[in-house]
Amino acid sequence: MRIIAFITDAGAVYDILTHLGEPTSPPRLMRARAPPLWEMQGATLGEDDPQAQSVPEYEFDQRVAW
Repeated sequence: MRIIAFITDAGAVYDILTHLGEPTSPPRLMRARAPPLWEMQGATLGEDDPQAQSVPEYEFDQRVAW
């Protein structure tokens, strides 16, 4: 996909968004969240996480060959 034009006229943007049924105002700002548990002091990495996965014993090539 290539961008071939930008719409900069605020009235046109409003009309297009209204026609498409999309919100015309930006989302409200939310309060900041607390840091993740692994960044908190005293937390251990992976020992308390039941979904933590160990490093596989084999090497996996992640390059994409098309």
